[in-house]
Amino acid sequence: METSSKTVLVLGASGGIGGEVARQLRDAGWVVKGLKRGLPAAHEHADGIQWLRGDALNAADVLGAAQGCDVIVHAVNPPGYRDWDRLVLPMLEHSIAAARAQGATLLLPGTVYNYGPDAFPLLREDAPQRPVTRKGAIRAEMEARLRAASEAGLRVIVLRAGDFFGPRVGNNWFSQSLVKPDKPVTSISNPAAAGAGHQWAYLPDVARTMVELLDRRATLPAFANFHMAGHWDATGRELAEAIQRVVAAQGGKPPRISAFPWWLLNLASPFVATFKEMREMRYLWRQPVRMDNSRLVAALGREPHTPLDEAVETSLRGLGCLPAAPARAQAGRNMPSSSFARTTP
Repeated sequence: METSSKTVLVLGASGGIGGEVARQLRDAGWVVKGLKRGLPAAHEHADGIQWLRGDALNAADVLGAAQGCDVIVHAVNPPGYRDWDRLVLPMLEHSIAAARAQGATLLLPGTVYNYGPDAFPLLREDAPQRPVTRKGAIRAEMEARLRAASEAGLRVIVLRAGDFFGPRVGNNWFSQSLVKPDKPVTSISNPAAAGAGHQWAYLPDVARTMVELLDRRATLPAFANFHMAGHWDATGRELAEAIQRVVAAQGGKPPRISAFPWWLLNLASPFVATFKEMREMRYLWRQPVRMDNSRLVAALGREPHTPLDEAVETSLRGLGCLPAAPARAQAGRNMPSSSFARTTP
Protein backbone atom coordinates (compact mmCIF):
# COMPACT_ATOMS: atom_id res chain seq x y z
CA MET A 1 0.00 0.00 0.00
CA GLU A 2 1.43 3.38 -0.96
CA THR A 3 0.55 6.80 0.42
CA SER A 4 -0.54 9.16 -2.38
CA SER A 5 0.13 12.61 -0.86
CA LYS A 6 3.73 13.52 -1.67
CA THR A 7 5.06 16.84 -0.39
CA VAL A 8 8.24 16.72 1.68
CA LEU A 9 10.54 19.14 3.48
CA VAL A 10 14.16 17.95 3.53
CA LEU A 11 16.28 19.66 6.16
CA GLY A 12 19.89 19.25 5.08
CA ALA A 13 19.00 19.00 1.38
CA SER A 14 22.29 20.61 0.39
CA GLY A 15 24.29 17.96 2.27
CA GLY A 16 25.18 14.32 1.68
CA ILE A 17 22.29 12.11 2.78
CA GLY A 18 19.79 14.99 2.64
CA GLY A 19 20.79 15.88 -0.90
CA GLU A 20 20.62 12.30 -2.11
CA VAL A 21 17.19 11.60 -0.63
CA ALA A 22 15.89 14.97 -1.90
CA ARG A 23 16.93 14.10 -5.46
CA GLN A 24 15.48 10.61 -5.29
CA LEU A 25 12.19 11.87 -3.83
CA ARG A 26 12.04 14.47 -6.60
CA ASP A 27 12.62 11.80 -9.22
CA ALA A 28 9.92 9.64 -7.62
CA GLY A 29 7.33 12.39 -8.14
CA TRP A 30 7.42 14.15 -4.79
CA VAL A 31 7.19 17.92 -4.38
CA VAL A 32 10.44 18.59 -2.54
CA LYS A 33 11.22 21.62 -0.39
CA GLY A 34 14.65 22.47 0.95
CA LEU A 35 15.70 25.01 3.58
CA LYS A 36 18.91 26.95 3.05
CA ARG A 37 20.58 29.90 4.72
CA GLY A 38 21.60 32.89 2.57
CA LEU A 39 19.71 31.58 -0.43
CA PRO A 40 20.03 33.73 -3.60
CA ALA A 41 16.66 34.36 -5.25
CA ALA A 42 17.92 32.81 -8.49
CA HIS A 43 18.23 29.42 -6.79
CA GLU A 44 14.72 29.21 -5.37
CA HIS A 45 13.70 26.48 -7.83
CA ALA A 46 17.06 24.96 -8.77
CA ASP A 47 17.34 21.25 -9.57
CA GLY A 48 13.60 20.71 -9.39
CA ILE A 49 13.62 21.50 -5.66
CA GLN A 50 11.72 24.38 -4.09
CA TRP A 51 14.40 26.09 -2.02
CA LEU A 52 13.27 28.27 0.86
CA ARG A 53 15.42 30.75 2.72
CA GLY A 54 15.75 29.81 6.37
CA ASP A 55 17.69 28.08 9.11
CA ALA A 56 16.98 24.77 10.85
CA LEU A 57 18.01 26.49 14.09
CA ASN A 58 15.06 28.86 13.73
CA ALA A 59 11.79 27.24 14.82
CA ALA A 60 9.65 29.72 12.84
CA ASP A 61 11.63 29.05 9.65
CA VAL A 62 11.12 25.30 9.97
CA LEU A 63 7.44 25.65 10.81
CA GLY A 64 6.87 27.95 7.84
CA ALA A 65 8.76 25.72 5.41
CA ALA A 66 6.79 22.68 6.57
CA GLN A 67 3.41 24.15 5.61
CA GLY A 68 1.55 21.64 3.45
CA CYS A 69 4.14 18.90 3.93
CA ASP A 70 3.29 15.25 4.54
CA VAL A 71 6.85 14.31 5.47
CA ILE A 72 9.84 16.04 7.07
CA VAL A 73 13.27 14.47 6.55
CA HIS A 74 15.58 15.59 9.36
CA ALA A 75 19.02 15.16 7.75
CA VAL A 76 20.69 18.29 9.07
CA ASN A 77 23.78 18.47 11.30
CA PRO A 78 25.92 21.34 12.59
CA PRO A 79 28.71 22.11 10.11
CA GLY A 80 32.18 20.75 10.75
CA TYR A 81 31.20 18.71 13.83
CA ARG A 82 31.03 21.93 15.84
CA ASP A 83 28.65 22.56 18.77
CA TRP A 84 26.83 19.23 18.58
CA ASP A 85 25.93 19.35 22.26
CA ARG A 86 24.44 22.83 21.87
CA LEU A 87 22.71 22.69 18.47
CA VAL A 88 21.59 19.16 17.56
CA LEU A 89 18.71 18.70 19.99
CA PRO A 90 17.13 22.15 19.43
CA MET A 91 17.13 21.52 15.67
CA LEU A 92 15.39 18.19 16.20
CA GLU A 93 12.80 19.78 18.48
CA HIS A 94 11.99 22.29 15.72
CA SER A 95 11.39 19.43 13.30
CA ILE A 96 9.23 17.58 15.83
CA ALA A 97 7.12 20.69 16.44
CA ALA A 98 6.67 21.32 12.71
CA ALA A 99 5.75 17.68 12.06
CA ARG A 100 3.18 17.77 14.84
CA ALA A 101 1.65 20.97 13.47
CA GLN A 102 1.30 19.44 10.00
CA GLY A 103 0.46 15.89 11.00
CA ALA A 104 3.54 14.90 9.02
CA THR A 105 5.76 11.83 9.29
CA LEU A 106 9.28 12.60 10.53
CA LEU A 107 12.16 10.58 9.05
CA LEU A 108 15.61 10.50 10.67
CA PRO A 109 18.73 8.99 9.06
CA GLY A 110 20.21 7.09 11.99
CA THR A 111 23.67 5.77 12.84
CA VAL A 112 25.23 3.06 15.00
CA TYR A 113 26.79 5.65 17.32
CA ASN A 114 23.95 5.33 19.82
CA TYR A 115 24.91 1.69 20.47
CA GLY A 116 27.80 0.58 22.64
CA PRO A 117 29.95 -2.56 22.42
CA ASP A 118 27.43 -4.55 24.49
CA ALA A 119 25.10 -4.51 21.45
CA PHE A 120 27.67 -6.01 19.05
CA PRO A 121 28.61 -7.98 16.96
CA LEU A 122 25.18 -8.45 15.29
CA LEU A 123 23.23 -5.26 15.78
CA ARG A 124 19.44 -5.43 15.93
CA GLU A 125 16.98 -2.57 16.27
CA ASP A 126 15.87 -3.51 19.78
CA ALA A 127 19.40 -3.74 21.22
CA PRO A 128 19.96 -1.57 24.31
CA GLN A 129 21.33 1.88 23.56
CA ARG A 130 24.26 2.42 25.91
CA PRO A 131 26.60 4.70 23.94
CA VAL A 132 30.23 5.19 24.93
CA THR A 133 30.87 8.53 23.20
CA ARG A 134 29.54 12.06 23.58
CA LYS A 135 28.16 12.06 20.06
CA GLY A 136 26.58 8.67 20.64
CA ALA A 137 24.83 9.97 23.75
CA ILE A 138 23.33 12.82 21.73
CA ARG A 139 22.18 10.37 19.05
CA ALA A 140 20.53 8.19 21.69
CA GLU A 141 18.77 11.22 23.15
CA MET A 142 17.53 12.20 19.69
CA GLU A 143 15.91 8.81 19.25
CA ALA A 144 14.50 8.87 22.78
CA ARG A 145 12.78 12.17 22.02
CA LEU A 146 11.42 10.82 18.75
CA ARG A 147 10.07 7.74 20.48
CA ALA A 148 8.38 9.90 23.12
CA ALA A 149 6.88 12.07 20.37
CA SER A 150 5.55 8.96 18.62
CA GLU A 151 3.83 7.88 21.82
CA ALA A 152 2.09 11.26 21.76
CA GLY A 153 0.83 10.79 18.17
CA LEU A 154 3.74 11.64 15.86
CA ARG A 155 4.66 9.13 13.15
CA VAL A 156 8.42 8.50 13.04
CA ILE A 157 10.75 6.49 10.80
CA VAL A 158 14.40 5.90 11.73
CA LEU A 159 16.67 4.18 9.22
CA ARG A 160 20.09 3.23 10.58
CA ALA A 161 22.97 2.29 8.32
CA GLY A 162 26.73 1.78 8.44
CA ASP A 163 29.37 4.27 7.33
CA PHE A 164 28.24 6.15 4.23
CA PHE A 165 30.07 6.29 0.94
CA GLY A 166 28.91 7.61 -2.41
CA PRO A 167 29.66 9.86 -5.37
CA ARG A 168 28.58 13.13 -3.71
CA VAL A 169 29.57 12.63 -0.09
CA GLY A 170 32.74 14.32 1.15
CA ASN A 171 32.43 14.08 4.95
CA ASN A 172 32.89 10.37 5.65
CA TRP A 173 35.55 7.72 6.27
CA PHE A 174 35.63 6.65 2.61
CA SER A 175 36.65 10.09 1.35
CA GLN A 176 38.55 11.29 4.43
CA SER A 177 40.56 8.15 5.11
CA LEU A 178 40.57 5.48 2.43
CA VAL A 179 40.99 7.89 -0.51
CA LYS A 180 41.51 11.61 -1.12
CA PRO A 181 38.95 13.54 -3.23
CA ASP A 182 40.14 14.98 -6.55
CA LYS A 183 43.32 12.88 -6.52
CA PRO A 184 44.19 9.58 -8.21
CA VAL A 185 44.19 6.68 -5.77
CA THR A 186 47.81 5.74 -5.12
CA SER A 187 47.35 4.44 -1.58
CA ILE A 188 44.47 3.40 0.68
CA SER A 189 44.49 4.22 4.40
CA ASN A 190 42.36 1.57 6.08
CA PRO A 191 41.01 2.37 9.59
CA ALA A 192 39.79 -1.17 10.40
CA ALA A 193 41.77 -3.47 12.69
CA ALA A 194 42.87 -6.74 11.11
CA GLY A 195 39.91 -9.10 10.89
CA ALA A 196 37.39 -6.59 12.32
CA GLY A 197 34.36 -6.70 10.04
CA HIS A 198 32.73 -3.38 9.25
CA GLN A 199 29.37 -2.18 7.93
CA TRP A 200 29.27 0.19 4.96
CA ALA A 201 26.26 1.82 3.28
CA TYR A 202 26.17 3.11 -0.30
CA LEU A 203 24.32 6.40 -0.04
CA PRO A 204 22.09 6.03 -3.15
CA ASP A 205 20.88 2.70 -1.72
CA VAL A 206 20.15 4.35 1.64
CA ALA A 207 18.13 7.10 -0.04
CA ARG A 208 16.24 4.59 -2.20
CA THR A 209 15.33 2.63 0.92
CA MET A 210 14.02 5.82 2.54
CA VAL A 211 11.84 6.58 -0.47
CA GLU A 212 10.32 3.10 -0.34
CA LEU A 213 9.69 3.30 3.40
CA LEU A 214 8.00 6.67 3.00
CA ASP A 215 5.71 5.25 0.33
CA ARG A 216 4.63 2.64 2.91
CA ARG A 217 4.53 4.94 5.91
CA ALA A 218 0.78 4.52 6.50
CA THR A 219 1.33 0.79 7.12
CA LEU A 220 4.25 1.17 9.53
CA PRO A 221 4.18 1.42 13.34
CA ALA A 222 4.11 4.90 14.89
CA PHE A 223 7.80 4.50 15.73
CA ALA A 224 9.29 2.44 12.92
CA ASN A 225 13.03 1.80 13.09
CA PHE A 226 15.04 -0.29 10.65
CA HIS A 227 18.60 -1.41 9.96
CA MET A 228 20.19 -1.72 6.53
CA ALA A 229 22.57 -4.55 5.70
CA GLY A 230 24.36 -2.40 3.14
CA HIS A 231 27.80 -3.78 2.32
CA TRP A 232 29.27 -6.07 4.96
CA ASP A 233 33.08 -6.03 4.93
CA ALA A 234 33.78 -9.32 6.69
CA THR A 235 37.57 -8.94 6.92
CA GLY A 236 37.86 -5.18 7.30
CA ARG A 237 39.74 -5.10 3.97
CA GLU A 238 37.07 -5.95 1.40
CA LEU A 239 36.12 -2.36 0.60
CA ALA A 240 39.79 -1.40 0.25
CA GLU A 241 40.33 -4.41 -2.02
CA ALA A 242 37.34 -3.33 -4.12
CA ILE A 243 39.05 0.06 -4.59
CA GLN A 244 42.16 -1.80 -5.74
CA ARG A 245 40.15 -3.80 -8.29
CA VAL A 246 38.36 -0.75 -9.65
CA VAL A 247 41.57 1.24 -10.06
CA ALA A 248 43.25 -1.71 -11.79
CA ALA A 249 40.26 -2.19 -14.10
CA GLN A 250 40.71 1.42 -15.23
CA GLY A 251 44.31 0.70 -16.19
CA GLY A 252 45.91 2.06 -13.03
CA LYS A 253 48.37 0.42 -10.69
CA PRO A 254 46.53 -1.21 -7.76
CA PRO A 255 47.11 1.10 -4.76
CA ARG A 256 48.70 -0.36 -1.67
CA ILE A 257 46.65 -0.72 1.51
CA SER A 258 48.17 0.65 4.70
CA ALA A 259 46.91 1.06 8.26
CA PHE A 260 45.21 4.32 9.14
CA PRO A 261 47.47 6.53 11.33
CA TRP A 262 45.37 6.64 14.48
CA TRP A 263 48.38 8.03 16.33
CA LEU A 264 48.09 11.20 14.24
CA LEU A 265 44.50 11.73 15.39
CA ASN A 266 45.63 11.32 18.98
CA LEU A 267 48.18 14.10 18.51
CA ALA A 268 45.99 16.48 16.52
CA SER A 269 42.56 15.95 18.13
CA PRO A 270 43.05 18.65 20.82
CA PHE A 271 43.35 21.19 18.00
CA VAL A 272 41.03 19.81 15.28
CA ALA A 273 37.39 19.09 16.20
CA THR A 274 36.87 16.69 13.29
CA PHE A 275 39.86 14.58 14.36
CA LYS A 276 38.54 14.43 17.91
CA GLU A 277 35.20 13.08 16.68
CA MET A 278 36.92 10.55 14.41
CA ARG A 279 39.10 9.31 17.28
CA GLU A 280 36.04 8.78 19.48
CA MET A 281 34.63 6.38 16.87
CA ARG A 282 37.68 4.11 16.86
CA TYR A 283 35.83 1.45 18.89
CA LEU A 284 33.67 0.81 15.81
CA TRP A 285 36.80 -0.18 13.87
CA ARG A 286 38.31 -2.48 16.50
CA GLN A 287 35.53 -5.09 16.57
CA PRO A 288 32.98 -6.52 14.14
CA VAL A 289 29.79 -4.46 13.89
CA ARG A 290 27.21 -6.01 11.57
CA MET A 291 23.61 -4.89 11.08
CA ASP A 292 20.65 -7.25 10.88
CA ASN A 293 18.19 -6.11 8.18
CA SER A 294 15.50 -8.75 8.81
CA ARG A 295 12.93 -6.17 9.90
CA LEU A 296 13.57 -4.05 6.81
CA VAL A 297 13.23 -7.05 4.50
CA ALA A 298 9.95 -7.94 6.19
CA ALA A 299 8.65 -4.42 5.49
CA LEU A 300 9.89 -3.98 1.91
CA GLY A 301 10.39 -7.54 0.69
CA ARG A 302 14.06 -6.79 -0.08
CA GLU A 303 16.73 -4.15 0.45
CA PRO A 304 17.96 -1.94 -2.42
CA HIS A 305 21.56 -2.97 -3.05
CA THR A 306 24.12 -1.86 -5.63
CA PRO A 307 26.96 -4.36 -6.28
CA LEU A 308 30.10 -3.35 -4.40
CA ASP A 309 32.49 -2.74 -7.31
CA GLU A 310 29.84 -0.70 -9.15
CA ALA A 311 29.19 1.40 -6.03
CA VAL A 312 32.92 1.93 -5.47
CA GLU A 313 33.56 2.91 -9.09
CA THR A 314 30.69 5.41 -9.11
CA SER A 315 31.89 6.85 -5.81
CA LEU A 316 35.48 7.24 -7.01
CA ARG A 317 34.32 8.96 -10.20
CA GLY A 318 32.04 11.28 -8.27
CA LEU A 319 34.85 12.20 -5.88
CA GLY A 320 37.20 13.01 -8.78
CA CYS A 321 39.50 10.03 -8.11
CA LEU A 322 38.78 8.51 -11.54
CA PRO A 323 38.00 10.21 -14.87
CA ALA A 324 34.32 10.96 -15.37
CA ALA A 325 32.42 8.18 -17.12
CA PRO A 326 30.88 8.84 -20.57
CA ALA A 327 27.43 10.41 -20.28
CA ARG A 328 25.57 7.31 -21.51
CA ALA A 329 27.42 4.97 -19.17
CA GLN A 330 26.93 7.31 -16.22
CA ALA A 331 23.20 7.59 -16.95
CA GLY A 332 22.99 3.81 -16.73
CA ARG A 333 24.75 3.82 -13.38
CA ASN A 334 22.28 6.33 -12.00
CA MET A 335 19.39 3.93 -12.61
CA PRO A 336 18.15 1.85 -9.66
CA SER A 337 20.03 -1.43 -9.35
CA SER A 338 18.24 -4.69 -10.01
CA SER A 339 20.26 -6.42 -7.27
CA PHE A 340 18.86 -6.69 -3.77
CA ALA A 341 20.16 -7.82 -0.40
CA ARG A 342 17.56 -9.89 1.42
CA THR A 343 18.88 -10.92 4.81
CA THR A 344 21.89 -10.97 7.04
CA PRO A 345 22.91 -14.33 8.50
